[in-house]
Amino acid sequence: MQLAFHMGALCTDEDQLVRSLRKNHDRLAGEGIIVPAPGRYRPILGETLRNLQGADAPPEMQQTLLDAITDHDAPRRIVLSSETFLGATNAVFGNGLIYPRAARKTPLFARLFPEADCAFFLGIRNPAAFLPAVRARVGAETYEGMMQGTDPMQLRWSDLVARLREANPGIPLTVWCDEDTPLIWPEVMQAVAGLEADAPPLTGEHDRLHGLMRPEGEKRLKAYLDANPPVTAGQRQRIVAAFLDKFAHEDELEVELDLPGWSEEHVTALSEAYEADCAVIAGTEGVTFLG
Repeated sequence: MQLAFHMGALCTDEDQLVRSLRKNHDRLAGEGIIVPAPGRYRPILGETLRNLQGADAPPEMQQTLLDAITDHDAPRRIVLSSETFLGATNAVFGNGLIYPRAARKTPLFARLFPEADCAFFLGIRNPAAFLPAVRARVGAETYEGMMQGTDPMQLRWSDLVARLREANPGIPLTVWCDEDTPLIWPEVMQAVAGLEADAPPLTGEHDRLHGLMRPEGEKRLKAYLDANPPVTAGQRQRIVAAFLDKFAHEDELEVELDLPGWSEEHVTALSEAYEADCAVIAGTEGVTFLG
């Protein structure tokens, strides 16, 4: 059995991946790929991990957990998603790190089904937009309280990736940039579901375009793709990018960057560091970088 853990990050998905994949329930289930509703597993996963206290789940507990997650008798792959797999929403920053507890928390997931093959999936986001979004999400009373003494200029997703790889050396990690998801959403869906790149398209492959593009643009994009099916993912991405450029809601693409002491220079520096950081991640052994 395979277990695919989608780990967020916070403010990158809002459960859209689960909703999109579940639109394909019958097709995926027919291939043994189960995408359970989050309410079915999130509470019991947390309770089970607490009860295990770092030990492997015994067979009877594994069966109980499996029965709670799915009605499928012999699933080939189960997709589990939560923006708190890496850490609580109020503990995203600390000790100069993004998700400082991730290395301690994530190895526990493989303990749930010790014989299963695990894979981790992570969407990351430009810190210049990520920090304001997290503050708005968690309702931090103060910026300083949210950051826990962490210098935003020193935050690197590649550090988180390195810690995840060190703590989980046998578990492959797939990473993508949240900014790219409107263009690469079909590839993200296929990767998390465990489908081959040449598999037939999944329903919901344009879900991340909703709200970004005017309805006229979405309609014309669909018509164009139906009439001119792209041969490669890169070709489809270029087509979608062209339509976004012409039909995007400009206000939806803008992000409020108002944080204490920030200037345009801070935003530019963070964005440039993020681009360099993505290159580091893309070159990390054991990591598949989608983009």
